[in-house]
This record gives sequence, C-alpha cells and structure tokens, in this order.
Amino acid sequence: MGARSLDSVSVGDVLGPVSVPVGRDTLVAYANASGDQNPIHQDEEFARSVGLPDVIAHGMWTMGAAATVLADWAGDAGRVVEYGTRFTKPVVVPSSGAEIQVEGKVTSVDAETGRVGVELTVTSEGQKVLGRCVAVVRLG
Repeated sequence: MGARSLDSVSVGDVLGPVSVPVGRDTLVAYANASGDQNPIHQDEEFARSVGLPDVIAHGMWTMGAAATVLADWAGDAGRVVEYGTRFTKPVVVPSSGAEIQVEGKVTSVDAETGRVGVELTVTSEGQKVLGRCVAVVRLG
C-alpha cells in the first residue's frame, strides 16, 4: 500500500476491519524472538492449571499486530509517532488457532502539524482485547 496523504483523510474515516490470524506456531515464534518463554503462551496443560481456558497470545504480540495494521494503513511504520493501549482480555489461542480483528476510526486531523489521531478497536471472539488503544500518525 502506498503512503496515505493528509488531504485524503477526514475525521470519521474508518480503517478496516482487518483480521489477523494467530496460531500456536505464531506464539512459539514470538516467544523465541522476544525471549518471553512463559508457558501460558505455549503449554496448554500449564495454562489450564493456572486457570486459563487455553494458551494465550502474548499481550505485546497483540499490541504489535494491531500496530502493524495501523502502519499498513498509514503506508509506513515510521509514520506512527505515538501508540498506546491497555490490555483488557487475553487472546485465547486453541490448537485450531484464533484471530484478532482490528478496526480504527480517525478522531482528529491537524493540518498544521500533519498529525492524525486514530482510535483502534481490537477484538477476538467478539471480546475487546485492547482498551484505550489510541495512536497518532504523521501524514503531512
């Protein structure tokens, strides 16, 4: 996707929805890359022993997957100048895999600074998994 321009964006514009799959292989690869080898992300028996329904995705994987959708929308990851969220629910990843859905809405456009505010909604199985997920993207 090419770079999005400031003059092509208005308050209320919608991003997505975009579905991002996550499988057990994704969790293993993320654990190896991040160094987070907590067994709740890979060992079903262990995850259940601590009260989880199944293994869960790393919160930072979920945050990063949503940020990737935003960066794709903006046209370049370097355009995302602020990004923050709260983790509200884990993404449960059964052996058959799961997915997150990422949607966004443009909440502000500042022509003077070239910055656009975006509020993301990130869900899995109809449940919000990230809350207060907001970003600022430089488009100008």
